[in-house]
Amino acid sequence: MALNYHQLHIFYTVAEKGSFSAAAQALHMTQPAVTMQIQSLEDYFGTKLLLRSTKRIELTEAGKALMPYAERGISLMRETDSAMAQFTQMLEGRLQLGASLTIGEYVLPRLLGPFSQQYPSISIVLKVMNTAEILEQILHHQLSFGLVEAAVQHPDMVMEPVMEDELKLIVPAGHPLSALPKVHLAEVLEYPFVLREKGSGTRQVMEEELSRLSVPSDSVKTVMDLGSTGAVKSAVEAGFGITMLSPSSVKHEVALGLLKILDIQGVSFKRYFYSIYLKSTLLPTSAVTFLDFLRKQRLPL
Repeated sequence: MALNYHQLHIFYTVAEKGSFSAAAQALHMTQPAVTMQIQSLEDYFGTKLLLRSTKRIELTEAGKALMPYAERGISLMRETDSAMAQFTQMLEGRLQLGASLTIGEYVLPRLLGPFSQQYPSISIVLKVMNTAEILEQILHHQLSFGLVEAAVQHPDMVMEPVMEDELKLIVPAGHPLSALPKVHLAEVLEYPFVLREKGSGTRQVMEEELSRLSVPSDSVKTVMDLGSTGAVKSAVEAGFGITMLSPSSVKHEVALGLLKILDIQGVSFKRYFYSIYLKSTLLPTSAVTFLDFLRKQRLPL
């Protein structure tokens, strides 16, 4: 019997999950199949790798020695997929992913067309939802991966930056700030804000940057918390306040003269859009190709 990557992947997942049943669910395998592959790997090395108990799987000394090699093997396979994706043109399949609101509503729709032209045999199913819902669906294997607007910390997730974005000050046409030659943060904070709801990626990026600048949270006079970017834009157009949004989300309103994008002197609300997926999952080549495609694009403005 030869050592193979598939068995190392199963071993790593069992060790990470702490049980054969949890690993089987994560790998979409039956529990007996997982057990059989672990036994085959132990036969190959001639030693026990896992200590089985009624509560939780524990690594033997040999298992502990094998873990970093298994982890490096998984990482190397992901890097290999990414490196070879640029040469793969004849891909087929159905790619299902989740995207948070700004990405799903304003960024991806402008990029899916060019991607489909380059890879016509890959069909994409896009589900637009908030970050918490994306995380939940990935954990329950209902989505292969997701694209989110703010960093997600979860022990079972891999998070990688895909595209760069920057929030800008958005004001209604004719707002007093738009007449100033330069706009400073202190002047901006004198006006009421209409913001996305607490917990949204856009709100999080804004609050983190203000915190970094030692600006107290109560300095932002928030008059509305709204659950969608569209609702925020409508409220700003109606004159209820100003806001911080990605320029890609107000493209049409700016073209129509309804909203204006302003820079705040000395302040940058840069952020990344991230891909997230389970550590125990190897993304299909179609997903790796799609993410590689996104990394090469300039964010549409």
